Amino acid sequence: MRFYYYPETESLYIELVDRPGAEAREVAPGVVLDFDAEGYMVGIDIDRASRIADLSRLEARALPVVRPIASQP
Repeated sequence: MRFYYYPETESLYIELVDRPGAEAREVAPGVVLDFDAEGYMVGIDIDRASRIADLSRLEARALPVVRPIASQP
């Protein structure tokens, strides 16, 4: 899973799996779910993300992570 933040559009994209999206569905104003060709959700796009989520911190609890990776742009 990867998180991408785009300050120029103030949007947050959460990539759930590394597969291309084939269909997008807006499920709420500014919230779009991406699905692959088989209908599985592959990502979540949130416009004006700071109005919906607290972007000042990222916390994960009890995830089965083998090796966490932190990267800088």
